Amino acid sequence: MNLPVLLLSAVLATGVAGPASADAPKAKPAPLAVEVGNKSVPTFCAEDDNVHLTFAHPEVRRFRVEARPPAVIGSIVVDSKDPDFTDCTIEDAPPEPGAEVNRIVLHEDERFILVGWKKTKGFWRKAEVPMRVGGRSEIHLELVQLHLKRPNGSYEFLVLYPSDGYWRLRPLPPARLPEVAYGTSFLVGPVEENERPFVAFTDVTYDPATRSFRMRFAKGGEGVLKVEDPGEKAAAVEVVLTGPIPSNLPFATLRSMYITDANADSAQVAWKAPGAKGWSLEPVMSFKGGKATEFWLGRAVPSRHNTSAPDTQLMHFGR
Repeated sequence: MNLPVLLLSAVLATGVAGPASADAPKAKPAPLAVEVGNKSVPTFCAEDDNVHLTFAHPEVRRFRVEARPPAVIGSIVVDSKDPDFTDCTIEDAPPEPGAEVNRIVLHEDERFILVGWKKTKGFWRKAEVPMRVGGRSEIHLELVQLHLKRPNGSYEFLVLYPSDGYWRLRPLPPARLPEVAYGTSFLVGPVEENERPFVAFTDVTYDPATRSFRMRFAKGGEGVLKVEDPGEKAAAVEVVLTGPIPSNLPFATLRSMYITDANADSAQVAWKAPGAKGWSLEPVMSFKGGKATEFWLGRAVPSRHNTSAPDTQLMHFGR
């Protein structure tokens, strides 16, 4: 079976090692092998995040998250991004009578715009996490968006839900598409569960100079999520954690949707197992978990829902 291009391992060159030198660059430490768990459950609803993958290791303090176009991006002529509540017990509820939704520009510079959205009532989870930028602080933000300025208008490529710690990331679209869909969400920090996974923040601070979000966790410790320039090939963030992660909690979680291979935000997982000579590949719903030094969640065939949604890869697990 052919894997997407992003799954092809680099071929290691071999040669005769010369004498050691004090000036020779040090070899990069090998990535840690993290424990990946699968708590996914079946669903008929395309708006239900039934894919639930956890990542745990007591020593991990840094890792990378990438969102890359699906293998089928070159064949998409008409995208499908609209919500689909077929066979769902939940509904797309309109705003409550009298509710106001306010757009707040938290920061703007030559290249980026950080926007917050505040709903006066009706949000299902308490939105009480302060969001700070410079000397400014806002609470009750349901959603925070980071936009890249472009000649044809700004493009939102990263979102955060401060009240429960969900992030979404997407690359820039190819020229023929105005945008690509969001799909898989990721959480970083001590991931708890109460009806659904969440990360509790005490506050979040955005630093425009480094384009970084600093998160303080209610469970203790902090995290910094540094945003890289997005492109058509990938959008990526680097995560650094400080302070201990409780041993019974994951340091990261992926959430996505799967009904069938043709109706899914993600349908397969692939991973590099310690000591393996190549990638392993499994359907996401039958994946039993295991150790991985790199992990991919994505699709190999088009989906009728969120067709352009990116694949997600976690890598560079380190101390």
